[in-house]
Amino acid sequence: MFFRLARPAIYALDPERAHRLAIAGVRFLPGKPAAPGGPLETRVAGLTFPNPLGMAAGFDKDGEVPDALLGQGFGFVEVGSITPRPQAGNPKPRLFRLTEDRAVINRMGFNNGGGPAAAARLLVRQGRPGVVGINIGANKDSSDRVADYAQMTQLMAPLASYLAVNISSPNTPGLRALQDEGALTALLDAVLDSRGDAGPPVFLKVAPDLEPADIEAIARIALDKKLGALIVSNTTISRPPLRSSQAGETGGLSGAPLKQLALQRVRDFRKATGGALPLIGVGGIATAEDAWQRIRAGASLVQLYSAMVYEGPGLARRVVSGLETLLRRDGFGSIAEAVGSE
Repeated sequence: MFFRLARPAIYALDPERAHRLAIAGVRFLPGKPAAPGGPLETRVAGLTFPNPLGMAAGFDKDGEVPDALLGQGFGFVEVGSITPRPQAGNPKPRLFRLTEDRAVINRMGFNNGGGPAAAARLLVRQGRPGVVGINIGANKDSSDRVADYAQMTQLMAPLASYLAVNISSPNTPGLRALQDEGALTALLDAVLDSRGDAGPPVFLKVAPDLEPADIEAIARIALDKKLGALIVSNTTISRPPLRSSQAGETGGLSGAPLKQLALQRVRDFRKATGGALPLIGVGGIATAEDAWQRIRAGASLVQLYSAMVYEGPGLARRVVSGLETLLRRDGFGSIAEAVGSE
C-alpha cells in the first residue's frame, strides 16, 4: 500500500537516484527472514534455500543490504557485480525506466566501490544465517580480465555462500567474448584454481543472446568443470517491440519484454545439460506464475530485480506465498519434484 502511494514521487526521481533511495530505505523496512524447513525449502549445489526466490545481482551492487533483503522474504540474495578496483561505471544517464513496457534498460558498466570495500562489509555478516552469493566481475580497463576474476575469487570465496562469475553483462566492452569456448575454459580454470577444493560452489551467469552452438559449448564446459549452477540469464541486447519513448537507449534490457527469451533459454540449457546441472532462471519474472513457469521449465531457483521497480519491496513475499499455493495446486511435494516437469 505504501509503495503504491509513494510510486508517483519515486518515479519523479531520476532512476539511479531512486535506486539509491531504495538501498537506503530497505534498511528500515520491517522484515523477517524466510524460515527454513517449509514446503518451499530446496537444496542446490550443497546449499539449503528456504525458498527458491532470490534477489538478482545489480540491486545491491556493493553488498550493503543483503540481510535487509533476506528480511523481505527472499530465499537468497546475490550481491554485486563487484570488481577488484573501484569503478565509476559509464557516463550518466545510464539507467532508464520503460514504464509502458514494465522494463528497464541499463548501461551501468559495473559501477561499484571495489572488492576490498565490499569484502569489509561482508566480513561483518559472517556467521549470520542466509544464503548470500557474491557476483564477481572484471574492471573495464583491466589488462588481464582472467586475473581479475582469479583475484576476486581469492578475496570473496571465504565470504560467499556461492560465487557467481559474471561474463554476460553487455555494458563492459568485450566481456561477453569470455563466453567463447576457449576463453571460458581458461577463465573457469583460473577461478576454480583460485577457489581451491574447499571453497564455495561456483555459478556461471550467461547471456540470453546465444546461438545454439554457444549453448551446447557452455553446457559442456559447465558440466566438465562441475560448476554448481548456471544463471540463465543476464539482460538482452536484443529489442523486441517496445512502446516506451526510451526504447532506443543502448544497454541491457530487462523486465517483462525479456520473459519469453529468458524462459526459452532455461529450456535450451535444460535440454543441453540433460538436467544434470542446476539452473537459476532470471529475466522477466514478476509474479508467482512467472516463477512457477520457470521452475517447471527446468530452473531449480529463480531470481528477480526489475519487477521490484514496478511492484515494490512487498513483491518477494507475494511471489513466495503464491509459489506455495501453486506447488500444492499441482500436486508436488517439493520444488525439486517440480523442476523440469512441464
